[in-house]
Amino acid sequence: MHPFKHSLIFLATLGLLAGCDNSSDSANQNTTSSPATTTEAEPVTPANPVEPTEEPANAAEEPTEQANDGQPFNVTEVTQFDAPWAMTFLPDGRLLVTEMGGTLRLHDLASDNTGTISGVPEVVHAGQGGLGDVLLHPQFDNNQQIYISYAEAGDGGSGAAVARARLVLDENGGGALEDLQVIWRQTPKVSGNGHFGHRLAFDNDGMLWITSSERQKFDPAQDMNSNLGKMIRLNDDGSVPEDNPFADQGEVAAQIWSLGHRNILGLAFDADGKLWAHEMGPKDGDELNLIVKGENYGYPLV
Repeated sequence: MHPFKHSLIFLATLGLLAGCDNSSDSANQNTTSSPATTTEAEPVTPANPVEPTEEPANAAEEPTEQANDGQPFNVTEVTQFDAPWAMTFLPDGRLLVTEMGGTLRLHDLASDNTGTISGVPEVVHAGQGGLGDVLLHPQFDNNQQIYISYAEAGDGGSGAAVARARLVLDENGGGALEDLQVIWRQTPKVSGNGHFGHRLAFDNDGMLWITSSERQKFDPAQDMNSNLGKMIRLNDDGSVPEDNPFADQGEVAAQIWSLGHRNILGLAFDADGKLWAHEMGPKDGDELNLIVKGENYGYPLV
């Protein structure tokens, strides 16, 4: 993938677009998806069309803003990044933004300055792989710890990894990751550049959740000796909680909260603490799932 520019406004949809590539999925896999309901939006035609007017002389100085056209919000470009994948706000309002090529940016919305955070591990940037999510520790104010996910090389190919580090900011609008420690890896590493997943979230109990997609390899999603195609639940240091549903079934299985997933790229807790994930499925098989302890979500069997 050649690097390209994205506006900040597209960060929320980048993960959705990345999951739609089925180019490596085998055509002879016998997978059946549940019916999906699709609603197509009708084109909106204004009742009183407005004739185009001459662009004001100072238009180049105006912020880029699209007309409302009946939509509930306007879109204004804030700044640009090179293939951004995720972002999170620091307590002071500045943004940490990951670029897939392996750069972690620090953007100050007030001054419109963008700096760089050094110390990111070496990243495999190919296909859907690269530097992925960025997440603050729930006690960030006290420990300055952040978590990043990324694709890394290894024996057999590549796989997602999650690391934690202490974020040390400088006076020049940048900073560094210090005391970085890899706390989780996909296993096994495999060939291909798709379906890494590696979305991160913390729950109210301080548990770290990681989406581990099945790398377009299908069967590992049902294999308890692999953490591919699984929802992972860990303590904040990467250790395994004793109350995970498969904690007594081996080192890899102990990480797993649910299985039978394909490519999970969205992850969020609702106001009641329930975990929801959206999953990219083949041919109208996209899913929004309530994640349940020990549940098998069926891929690739159904």
